[in-house]
Amino acid sequence: MRGITKTFPGVRALSDVTLSVRAGEIHAICGENGAGKSTLMKVLSGVHAHGTYDGEILFDGEPVAFKDIRASERRGIVIIHQELALVPHLSIAENIFLGNEQTSAGGFIDWNGTLRRASKLLKRVGLRENPQTPVADIGVGKQQLVEIAKALSKEVRLLILDEPTAALNDEDSATLLALIAELREQGIASILISHKLGEIRQIADAVTILRDGQSIETLPVRERPGAEAELSEDRIIRGMVGRDLDHRFPARTAYEGEQTLALEVSGWTVRHPVDPQRTVVDDVSLTVRRGEIVGIAGLMGAGRTELAMSVFGRSYGSYRAGTVAVNGRTVQTKTVPAAVAAGIAYVTEDRKRYGLNLIDNINRNVSLASLPGMTRRGVVDEHHERAVAERYRTSMNIKTPTVFEQVGRLSGGNQQKVVLSKWIHADPQVLILDEPTRGIDVGAKYEIYAVIDALAARGKAVLLISSELPELLGMCDRIYTMAEGRLTAEVTRAEATQEVLMRQMTRRHPTEDWS
Repeated sequence: MRGITKTFPGVRALSDVTLSVRAGEIHAICGENGAGKSTLMKVLSGVHAHGTYDGEILFDGEPVAFKDIRASERRGIVIIHQELALVPHLSIAENIFLGNEQTSAGGFIDWNGTLRRASKLLKRVGLRENPQTPVADIGVGKQQLVEIAKALSKEVRLLILDEPTAALNDEDSATLLALIAELREQGIASILISHKLGEIRQIADAVTILRDGQSIETLPVRERPGAEAELSEDRIIRGMVGRDLDHRFPARTAYEGEQTLALEVSGWTVRHPVDPQRTVVDDVSLTVRRGEIVGIAGLMGAGRTELAMSVFGRSYGSYRAGTVAVNGRTVQTKTVPAAVAAGIAYVTEDRKRYGLNLIDNINRNVSLASLPGMTRRGVVDEHHERAVAERYRTSMNIKTPTVFEQVGRLSGGNQQKVVLSKWIHADPQVLILDEPTRGIDVGAKYEIYAVIDALAARGKAVLLISSELPELLGMCDRIYTMAEGRLTAEVTRAEATQEVLMRQMTRRHPTEDWS
C-alpha cells in the first residue's frame, strides 16, 4: 500500500500511509484508538472502494482496484472484523459458506458436499464440532475459528484480523494464535491489529506503527527468525504515543475527606437466569469507601460481571438474597432506574450492546442517564444538553470534530469515553467499572485511568473489575478475588502481586481462611 490517504467529512483518517507485507509473514499493526488501523484495512479489503481514497495498492506486484469486498476476496484477501460476521441461528457449515454456497449442477445447494468440505475446514482449524451445530451453541473462541475456516474456504492468501483476541480468555487466545502461526507455515500471510502488545511480541514478525493517520515506522520483532522477541513493549508504546510512558498509571491523588463506607453489599446471592439450580453469585459481601478504588479479580466465569449487573438493577439472573447499602443507608436496586436513583452507576464491559446507542450521536448518548435534570416541562433543553456534551468532549479528549458525530463511527477508546461521560454527569456516589479499558490502546488507557483517579479524589467510590492483573495492581487500594461465584480473598495494595492474586483466583473451594 503506497501513499494511502482517506478522508471523511471533517476528518482525515489516513494521510500518505505506506504498508508492505511479505508472503508467509505475520505483520502487526499498532496504534492508538483513532490512529487509522481499521480504516486502512477497510481500504485494503475493498470495504472502502477504489476511488474513495488516494494512493495505490499492489498485490503480487500488480496494481489492484477493489470495488467491493467480494473483489478483494477473489484475490485471496479476507478480513475478519472485531465484530464477528456470523449468523447465530445458522449452522457452522451454513456460516462457513454463506454467500459462497456449494451448489450442484442444477444450481441447488449440495448439502452433502457442503458438510464434507466444512468438516475438512473445521479439522484444519482444530475444531471437532459437528458442522450442523448452530453457531449460537459454541463459544466466542470457537466462533473466531469458524471465521478463519470461512476465510480458508475462500482460498485465503492474506488474512486480516482486527482485534481477534479482544473478547477471548487466555486459553482461547493461545489456541487462535497457534493457528495463525500454523497458517504462516503454510505460506498464508496475516495482518494482525491488536492492542495486546505481549501477543504481538509473541507471534508477529514485524510491526507497523500508525499515529494520527500516518505510518510512523515499521520494526522487526526479532532480528533472526525463530529468535526470542527483541522488540520491547516500551519501544512499541513510544512509537504509538510519540512519547515515553515512564509510568503506565497516573500517580494517585489522595481523597482528603473522611473515608466513610459508600457501598456495602451483604450476603448477595444470585441464580442463573436459565438454570435456577445454578448459583452464579454465592453469598458475596464487600465494601467500598469514599475515595477508594477497589478491584475484583477473577478468571472467566468467576461471577464478576454477574455480581455487578445483578447489583445494578438486578439486570442479570434471579435474585435470591442480600442487601445493598449506599452511604450507610439500605437501598432498593430492583430496577436500573432505582439503582441510578440510589447513586449507583455501572459501566458495562459490552459498551456496544449495553452502554451506547450506536446509531445516535455523542450529544444524546452523554445525556441518556441524566435526562430528568435536562428537561423543562417534560421537554429536553437542547442547549443545556449540547453544552454538557461539549464540556465532556473537551475534558475527556473525545477525538471528534462535533458532538453530533454518530457514536458507532468512533474508535473504541472514544466510545468508552462517551460511556464514562454519561455516567460521570449522572453524578453517582458509586461507580462500578466492568473492564473499562478492554480493546483500548495504552494512550487512551492512561487517559481513562486519570479519569478514574480524579473521580476517587473527589470522593467517589469506584469498584473496578478487570481481567488485566497489572491494571488492578496499578490502580486499586484493595482487591477482592473471586472463583466460582464466591469471594476467595481480600488483598491489600501492599500484599498484592500477580502470583498472590492468581493463587486466590484459582481456588476451587473458597473458605473463610483467606491467609
